[in-house]
Amino acid sequence: MNKFKLLAIVLMMGVTSLFASSNINPDISKDEIRKQIIELVQDSSTSLETQTFVKVTFTFNTEGEIVVLKVSSRDKEILTFIRENLNSKKLENPGKVNRHYTMGIDIK
Repeated sequence: MNKFKLLAIVLMMGVTSLFASSNINPDISKDEIRKQIIELVQDSSTSLETQTFVKVTFTFNTEGEIVVLKVSSRDKEILTFIRENLNSKKLENPGKVNRHYTMGIDIK
Protein backbone atom coordinates (compact mmCIF):
# COMPACT_ATOMS: atom_id res chain seq x y z
CA MET A 1 0.00 0.00 0.00
CA ASN A 2 2.83 2.41 0.81
CA LYS A 3 4.44 1.75 -2.57
CA PHE A 4 1.15 2.55 -4.29
CA LYS A 5 0.83 5.88 -2.43
CA LEU A 6 4.42 6.78 -3.25
CA LEU A 7 3.88 5.89 -6.91
CA ALA A 8 0.70 7.99 -7.02
CA ILE A 9 2.48 11.00 -5.49
CA VAL A 10 5.41 10.74 -7.90
CA LEU A 11 3.06 10.40 -10.85
CA MET A 12 1.03 13.41 -9.74
CA MET A 13 4.17 15.54 -9.33
CA GLY A 14 5.39 14.51 -12.77
CA VAL A 15 2.10 15.42 -14.43
CA THR A 16 1.89 18.81 -12.73
CA SER A 17 5.48 19.65 -13.68
CA LEU A 18 4.64 18.92 -17.32
CA PHE A 19 1.79 21.42 -17.28
CA ALA A 20 3.80 23.99 -15.34
CA SER A 21 6.60 23.99 -17.90
CA SER A 22 4.36 24.47 -20.93
CA ASN A 23 5.49 27.18 -23.32
CA ILE A 24 3.66 30.46 -22.67
CA ASN A 25 4.88 32.15 -25.85
CA PRO A 26 3.50 30.63 -29.02
CA ASP A 27 5.83 30.12 -31.93
CA ILE A 28 5.98 33.44 -33.74
CA SER A 29 7.68 33.47 -37.10
CA LYS A 30 10.78 35.54 -37.70
CA ASP A 31 8.89 37.38 -40.44
CA GLU A 32 6.28 38.58 -37.95
CA ILE A 33 8.97 39.74 -35.53
CA ARG A 34 10.80 41.45 -38.40
CA LYS A 35 7.65 43.35 -39.44
CA GLN A 36 7.15 44.63 -35.91
CA ILE A 37 10.79 45.72 -35.60
CA ILE A 38 10.72 47.50 -38.96
CA GLU A 39 7.62 49.38 -37.79
CA LEU A 40 9.50 50.51 -34.69
CA VAL A 41 12.43 51.73 -36.78
CA GLN A 42 10.25 53.45 -39.39
CA ASP A 43 8.10 55.23 -36.79
CA SER A 44 11.15 56.92 -35.33
CA SER A 45 12.53 60.19 -36.58
CA THR A 46 16.00 59.50 -37.89
CA SER A 47 18.72 62.08 -38.03
CA LEU A 48 21.19 59.84 -39.83
CA GLU A 49 22.75 61.28 -42.96
CA THR A 50 23.16 58.05 -44.95
CA GLN A 51 21.25 54.86 -45.39
CA THR A 52 22.88 52.08 -43.40
CA PHE A 53 22.46 48.33 -43.13
CA VAL A 54 23.18 46.77 -39.73
CA LYS A 55 22.78 43.31 -38.27
CA VAL A 56 21.22 43.34 -34.84
CA THR A 57 21.32 40.39 -32.45
CA PHE A 58 18.65 40.51 -29.77
CA THR A 59 16.51 38.45 -27.45
CA PHE A 60 13.31 38.93 -25.46
CA ASN A 61 13.00 39.12 -21.69
CA THR A 62 10.10 37.64 -19.72
CA GLU A 63 8.02 40.82 -20.15
CA GLY A 64 8.29 40.62 -23.96
CA GLU A 65 10.74 43.53 -24.25
CA ILE A 66 13.56 43.55 -26.78
CA VAL A 67 17.04 43.23 -25.30
CA VAL A 68 19.67 44.25 -27.88
CA LEU A 69 22.79 42.12 -27.49
CA LYS A 70 24.97 43.10 -30.45
CA VAL A 71 24.98 45.59 -33.32
CA SER A 72 27.28 45.11 -36.32
CA SER A 73 28.33 48.74 -36.39
CA ARG A 74 30.77 50.86 -34.45
CA ASP A 75 29.21 54.16 -35.48
CA LYS A 76 28.01 55.89 -32.30
CA GLU A 77 25.01 57.46 -34.06
CA ILE A 78 23.75 54.08 -35.22
CA LEU A 79 24.34 52.48 -31.82
CA THR A 80 22.44 55.30 -30.13
CA PHE A 81 19.64 55.02 -32.69
CA ILE A 82 19.27 51.27 -32.09
CA ARG A 83 19.35 51.66 -28.32
CA GLU A 84 16.71 54.39 -28.35
CA ASN A 85 14.35 52.75 -30.84
CA LEU A 86 14.65 49.03 -30.14
CA ASN A 87 16.10 48.33 -26.71
CA SER A 88 13.40 47.82 -24.04
CA LYS A 89 10.53 48.21 -26.52
CA LYS A 90 7.61 45.81 -26.26
CA LEU A 91 6.25 43.98 -29.27
CA GLU A 92 2.67 42.82 -29.68
CA ASN A 93 3.82 39.29 -30.47
CA PRO A 94 7.28 38.73 -29.00
CA GLY A 95 9.37 35.68 -29.75
CA LYS A 96 10.64 33.08 -27.34
CA VAL A 97 12.33 34.25 -24.16
CA ASN A 98 16.15 34.00 -24.12
CA ARG A 99 16.36 32.83 -27.73
CA HIS A 100 18.85 34.82 -29.81
CA TYR A 101 17.55 36.39 -33.02
CA THR A 102 19.76 38.04 -35.65
CA MET A 103 18.23 40.34 -38.28
CA GLY A 104 19.51 42.74 -40.86
CA ILE A 105 17.84 46.14 -40.73
CA ASP A 106 18.05 49.01 -43.21
CA ILE A 107 18.15 52.35 -41.42
CA LYS A 108 17.21 55.28 -43.62
